[in-house]
Amino acid sequence: MSLYEEIVSGREKLSLVGLGYVGMPIAVAFAKKIKVVGFDLNAEKINLYKSGVDPTNEVGDAVIKSTTVEFTTDPHRLKEAKFHIVAVPTPVNDDHTPDLTPVEGASRILGQNLSKGSIVVFESTVYPGVTEEVCVPILEKESGLKCGVDFKIGYSPERINPGDKVHRLETITKIVSGMDEETLDEIAHVYELVVEAGVYRAESIKVAEAAKVIENSQRDINIAFMNELSIIFNKMGIDTKSVLAAAGTKWNFLNFQPGLVGGHCIGVDPYYLTYKAEQLGYHSQIILSGRRINDDMGKYVAENLVKNLIRADIPVKSAKVAILGFTFKENCPDTRNTKIIDIYNELREYGIVAQVADDNADADEAKRLYGIEFTPMAEICDCDAVILAVAHESYKSLDMTALNALYAKNGKAKVLTDLKGILDKKAYIDAGYIYWRL
Repeated sequence: MSLYEEIVSGREKLSLVGLGYVGMPIAVAFAKKIKVVGFDLNAEKINLYKSGVDPTNEVGDAVIKSTTVEFTTDPHRLKEAKFHIVAVPTPVNDDHTPDLTPVEGASRILGQNLSKGSIVVFESTVYPGVTEEVCVPILEKESGLKCGVDFKIGYSPERINPGDKVHRLETITKIVSGMDEETLDEIAHVYELVVEAGVYRAESIKVAEAAKVIENSQRDINIAFMNELSIIFNKMGIDTKSVLAAAGTKWNFLNFQPGLVGGHCIGVDPYYLTYKAEQLGYHSQIILSGRRINDDMGKYVAENLVKNLIRADIPVKSAKVAILGFTFKENCPDTRNTKIIDIYNELREYGIVAQVADDNADADEAKRLYGIEFTPMAEICDCDAVILAVAHESYKSLDMTALNALYAKNGKAKVLTDLKGILDKKAYIDAGYIYWRL
């Protein structure tokens, strides 16, 4: 009997190592079909899951309460499973080099609890070669087992889009790969249990790793192009959003928008690819240029806000500014690698300490990572300028009356930065606002 058949029959279990925005939805999806052990080192997170709370907002509290996933912080429980999926973060260091510490640590823990006949599939975004050249040696060392003889490996890049209720694990084609044809078959069959859109069988693990890292690199480059256009058009006095709306009437125009590029995927993954390229003696021309543009956008936004304060005859130093939204993207609580912090820090350089509000964000995470304490929206008032930074649904419903209430009644023009262009530009300009957007 194959491992797939044993899993389907309930004789064997599947484990998820890492239960964040990616791992938890995968665990929950599989638990509808088979027995699942969900492991994470974060005891606070596990306790929330056990109590029926979804801190990620990816599946919701009701689903967490009803799931049969066996949530645990005990690594020894990984011995109960034979099919293991590793879905831990792969961040970058301050110098933009890959930080493989999480995936190495997960491999170490899994290796110490690996049994013969197991299959290990990595989902973490890495540069081509990490699975076989970094993870396998750790698994072998910690387990005393031999890859290809005692256990097999594969790679299936995650494609979950945090906060997206349409493009989910079940609805996105899943790339799968394995170290040999037999392993590939097993991995494909297991994922087909939950992925309604089907699987794509990559010809090798390295191909699958490369496919994932270029997906986000491509988006990063296209957004960088939009950001560069925004900078150019701003100098020309042309509205970028209007230009893109006109250009978008052509059938093959790519619908990308300017914006801040943060989070743990698009703003990170390109560095994995360029790091490996540099090891091989090639220095990226396009990818790193795009990264430089996107990494500087927070500073660019702050500079334009300062120019508009001066234009409104408002003293810059000690100006009162509110930033609405702090997460790296709309409608999700994740603040990791948010680029809103770049705006905040740049404003501090001008003597401005901004108030930040975000009811969608994980307040504890923001405090721990950035030292930011959120101000409730109800307490924001007497502002000289407002930055509508994240396009949360709750902010899209803000009308002019609600925004007016945030400003000081000093007769000065109201300075408004609408980063994502969610408001009616003409209406606010007609109302006397100094309105600016990317």
